[in-house]
Amino acid sequence: MPATGFWIRRIQWPMMELIKENRTRHYMAELQRAQSLQTNALVESQRKKLGKLLDHATRRVPAYTEFASEWETQRDQPERFLQRLPILRKSHFRQNADQYLAQHANPAKLIGNRTGGSTGEPTRFYLDRPAVERYEAARWLGLSWHGIQIGDPCVMIWGSPLELNQQQERRYRWKERWLKNRLILSAYELDREQLPTYLRLIQRFQPVYLYGYASALHSFAEMMLERGLSLGIRLKAVVSTAESLHAHQRQTIESAFEAPVINEYGARDGGMIAYQCPSGQMHIFSENCYLEVVDPLTGIPLYPGETGALLVTDLHNTVMPRLRYQLGDMIALSPQSCDCGINFPVLEKIDGREDDMFISTYGKIVHGHYFNHIIRGMDSFRTFQIVQHEPSRLSLKLVKDPDSYLPADESRLLAGIQAALGEVNVQVAYVDHIPPSASGKVRYAIRECPLTTAPRME
Repeated sequence: MPATGFWIRRIQWPMMELIKENRTRHYMAELQRAQSLQTNALVESQRKKLGKLLDHATRRVPAYTEFASEWETQRDQPERFLQRLPILRKSHFRQNADQYLAQHANPAKLIGNRTGGSTGEPTRFYLDRPAVERYEAARWLGLSWHGIQIGDPCVMIWGSPLELNQQQERRYRWKERWLKNRLILSAYELDREQLPTYLRLIQRFQPVYLYGYASALHSFAEMMLERGLSLGIRLKAVVSTAESLHAHQRQTIESAFEAPVINEYGARDGGMIAYQCPSGQMHIFSENCYLEVVDPLTGIPLYPGETGALLVTDLHNTVMPRLRYQLGDMIALSPQSCDCGINFPVLEKIDGREDDMFISTYGKIVHGHYFNHIIRGMDSFRTFQIVQHEPSRLSLKLVKDPDSYLPADESRLLAGIQAALGEVNVQVAYVDHIPPSASGKVRYAIRECPLTTAPRME
């Protein structure tokens, strides 16, 4: 919708900047200038930001004040000092979160957030508005590399907040539509029979780009190719996010939508980390974060090109700094630069989470994130894993929180599964631990049967 995009860019955003002091576009301009700096200048800029963060953390964050005297002797080598700090694992952070809140920070005035739990460990944390705006600035800069502007119409294959009542849901969708120029198609309930309706909605909305979970975009694209249908709209891009994007998925999505696929890499608790450029390389927003890759068993730093566990230090989250935070992904940094003109460093490989799509007994496709969305609001469980062996047969592993477990939460979870998948048999097992996959993450949603095996109920 050109008029809506114009209104967002020319009226809404300037008003936000004037009234709410939103600085997203200011931070975006900073990143835009930085991307043209030479490598040495980028490294020095990042080093200064890291030093400033360490200065703050060792003075004002209880978890790091014990390192204050050591930091005073190594102020000229912030990277080396950082390596002396312990790796911050999610389990430790969850149990000691209050120790990472900066002195005098008031949670009531901060932005509370919670991870989706793809690593098996949903985690609560706080951010302030500047940190969030820097994440958004990085996303918009990455999109701008492909000619996409703030306010351009977008169709999202995404999840709607399940916890909203009907009135809140209407308000949420109104804001998405008129304040963000976004139309949302639910990734939780993709129905082959409704595909022509979905396509008509997209065609009527006339988006500049699509945005969604990798597996949901892939399933949508497969349905289009199976039916021989096309979108009939020229898109600038299809943006894949929140999951690992595999080569076969990229190929299918590009074939169905006749548009390039852009990979976005970020996390709620890690910020916007990297974006794919027009040359196909994943550029790290090094002005916003400091990344390390270490051996997952020993914690020893690895060389560029070697795959290991990713540690993230958000350079701008001063209200709850998490230094050397183990995100749960396995990646490799690239020793090479890119010839696209963007000088931010490059990620060579990302092995992130893998959500799976489930098939209901009545023929609808349900994104695996649906189950995570149900459970992440419950304190009864530390983690879970759901496996669909057949359309009507599933197994569910639950790791209870002994201090917070409520039988009612388990009943709500099972009811949510039945609501999404139909009359299915769910075998529940209580376990103490769910081992991670080779990528370092616990796959909370696994489908073992083909998507085409479910009979459609009349």
